[in-house]
Amino acid sequence: MRLAELKGVGKARLEALERAGLERAEQLLWRLPESYTDYDDRCEVASLASGRRCAFLARIKSVSTARVRGATRVVAKVFDQTGEVACVWFQQPYRARQLEVGAVQLFCGLVTRYRGVAEVVSPRVLPADTHGIEPVYAPIRDIPPKTYAGLVRQVLDAGLPLEDDLPAAIRQRFSLLPQAQALRSIHFPESREALERAMRAFSFRDLLFFALAVRRKRLGPGMGFAMKANLAVVQPFLDSLPYALTGAQERVLRQALSDMESDAPMARLVEGDVGCGKTVIALALLYCAFENGFQGALMAPTEVLAHQHAEEARKLLGPLGVRVALLTGSLRAAQKRETLRAIEAGEADLIVGTHALIMGGVQYRRLGLVVTDEQHRFGVRQRLALEHKGQAPHVLVMSATPIPRTMALVLYGEMDVSVVDELPPGRKPVATRIVPERKREGLYGFLRATVEAGQQIYVVCPLVEESEAVDAASAERTARDLASALPGAKVELLHGRMKGAEKEAILDRFAAGETQVLVSTTVIEVGVNVPNATVMVVEDAERFGLAQLHQLRGRVGRGEKASWCFLMADRPTARLRALTETNDGFVIAKKDLELRGPGELLGTRQSGMADERTLALFSDVSLLPEIQALADEVYAAPEEPAHAALLEAARRAMAARGLEVARN
Repeated sequence: MRLAELKGVGKARLEALERAGLERAEQLLWRLPESYTDYDDRCEVASLASGRRCAFLARIKSVSTARVRGATRVVAKVFDQTGEVACVWFQQPYRARQLEVGAVQLFCGLVTRYRGVAEVVSPRVLPADTHGIEPVYAPIRDIPPKTYAGLVRQVLDAGLPLEDDLPAAIRQRFSLLPQAQALRSIHFPESREALERAMRAFSFRDLLFFALAVRRKRLGPGMGFAMKANLAVVQPFLDSLPYALTGAQERVLRQALSDMESDAPMARLVEGDVGCGKTVIALALLYCAFENGFQGALMAPTEVLAHQHAEEARKLLGPLGVRVALLTGSLRAAQKRETLRAIEAGEADLIVGTHALIMGGVQYRRLGLVVTDEQHRFGVRQRLALEHKGQAPHVLVMSATPIPRTMALVLYGEMDVSVVDELPPGRKPVATRIVPERKREGLYGFLRATVEAGQQIYVVCPLVEESEAVDAASAERTARDLASALPGAKVELLHGRMKGAEKEAILDRFAAGETQVLVSTTVIEVGVNVPNATVMVVEDAERFGLAQLHQLRGRVGRGEKASWCFLMADRPTARLRALTETNDGFVIAKKDLELRGPGELLGTRQSGMADERTLALFSDVSLLPEIQALADEVYAAPEEPAHAALLEAARRAMAARGLEVARN
């Protein structure tokens, strides 16, 4: 069915849909809502929480219009029996004429915070008797949300034949809705129960297809390189360290070395909490590959982290004869040519880099070990592309975000899982507190005392610069405020838009103690190690995921001094409270899974899929072991007709997202 056949789609709207990548009417059905507005799930004004989209019934107290920096700003003060809140519209002067003082209306919009006071930005204003659940789609320029929803309904009502890509036997076994019925319910649910059943069907399908995509039959004996790999081989490296490995580090190192002694390629995931010492294990294994005459590759998710890994490798492995090369996208042409030549000639023993390691022009001489510092940022395709650069090399994946075992099995398929469940001696738990805006001055007093004591501070913000569209703390504004609040302290700003050399220089100054306060975006989430930094402040903490907040907290507590993490938030949500109750990343990951489902753990960067779609909506954690068990069944007997049909359906679905299902 052609888009032009839909009522209301003229030339301008057709072009707008095509710009969004929509070329056929059927594609509208697979662009699922990113969230929902449930008009029957209403809040009281006093319970409105920043960062949440809420519907609430309120009476209009007053309406005013003003010009702010050349923009029209309409403000309506509304109230119910519990309190009062301001509703704000920018560049919509007609709103003032539509809002009648004294009228009771249903307001629905995103609650934000402005100068410490809650307000609702651009809420929809509906009759008080509005009911039902409405889909919220990601915006498309020049296509109003209501218009888009109408187009989707037209396609559904056209009764197009929709082939069910889950075999009927699987649907019946797991009580899943047929695809056509699930599609209608997920776009236009008649009830919360109908929506949950539709979500379950789509989530099961997506997670199953993903599990089949990453699941590969383990390469057997004779397919890889057997190395001489034991503690004696890596002892020179271990002896050079200024500390002894923890029991957990040694246990995991022995497991991985045992894998590398086999000619069946290692496929091992090493996960552990922030600061548990996974990188040292990886360097020991890379040294083992070097001692056996092989090259090693270490892929990091960011240039900052790649530079830090390369520097650490040169410091620890350089004296042992390991030649370390750095390969990133920002290298100058001449540097890149020389690095590529050295890699191909075998003059580089360990190649550290970003996704540049998997580019077409990179030819390895004898790649024996691939280490991916996953950080939950690489997609499956990137990880597999690096592995395919060699002839069945040993593979180690490090995950700095602890994940429950059931999720690890879905994410990493057939990999063996090792857990580094012990922190090095001297690491102290970080005290975590939720700080409301009204206590900011008290916090600044604490920060002044911290600087006076000779210690350093991180402050993380969700935005680089101020935005009228998003009401959240910006790094630029926060840096100015702190420079004023902490006279005498050197405050520096760091964010991802800066060039690599500039970022490195700022981090170097902070590491050297020349800078007392580093205001940053999440660019410092991983890989930054400054033991003298004892305080982490996260602005608008509710805008970050639990796993991300735990990673940020892990930047402090790396020395012997007591350390603190302050989460700026006006409302102590269950997610934020979880951080104040434990420092155990595995406990936090389990809580995150319970509260949000795996959508955050399985975002686009993690999964390699083209969108977060139903993964962001998924909430039935109990499905994970069922999905894993079904994937086991399919790959145990892929020739069975039902299994073959399922694999073919998964291949088609994943191919549409640019991800190949491994063929065994």
